[in-house]
Amino acid sequence: MKKLAVLLGVIVLSAAAIAQNNVSLPTGTTLKVKLDSTLATFSSKTGDPFSGRVTEAVMLDGKAVIPIGATVQGRVTQVSEPRRVSGKPTIGIFPETLIMPNGDRFMLNASLVDTSLRNGTDVNEEGQFKGKGHDGKDLTEIGMGTGGGMLIGGLAGGGKGLLIGGAIGATATVAHWLGKKNSAVLPSGTELVMELSRPLEMAPVTTGGQ
Repeated sequence: MKKLAVLLGVIVLSAAAIAQNNVSLPTGTTLKVKLDSTLATFSSKTGDPFSGRVTEAVMLDGKAVIPIGATVQGRVTQVSEPRRVSGKPTIGIFPETLIMPNGDRFMLNASLVDTSLRNGTDVNEEGQFKGKGHDGKDLTEIGMGTGGGMLIGGLAGGGKGLLIGGAIGATATVAHWLGKKNSAVLPSGTELVMELSRPLEMAPVTTGGQ
């Protein structure tokens, strides 16, 4: 009986130690991640993988729960590159795995909330990165490039209205410019700001800053 009591005591103490070491990062916790490779609407496809490195340790009670250098992996969920003036090019990504420097892996449920890019780009409430798209200055350049003959209403509507007749004078070069210009690009090295959509259960990691 004494041995059984000692064994039970050890089990209880071990369970208590495990419970004490387990850490839950709450919903809304911010992760800052530097993108490892470029994502672009003209080259990326739905399902393509992406990865990035944590650039700022996530602290809890004075401990680095997620250290600098941890890896976030995920996949591209949406690529949209509209061939008209009115739409904005879009890249949707889904962070799904956190890999610690020691190899431990955790299921991650997070969404993109911001990037280090500006100049007309944005992240919407659904966590999708929106490129700049075309603006008034672009329309002026388009009109000049086609000798003033391009019908802007046709551009906005897309499809058959894009180029109308020989009198319009829009060249293949200008059409290509339109398609390439209206793209969204997240270059390698871009800082992505993510927030946890659900609590992340994990153990703290002691590490020094870099």
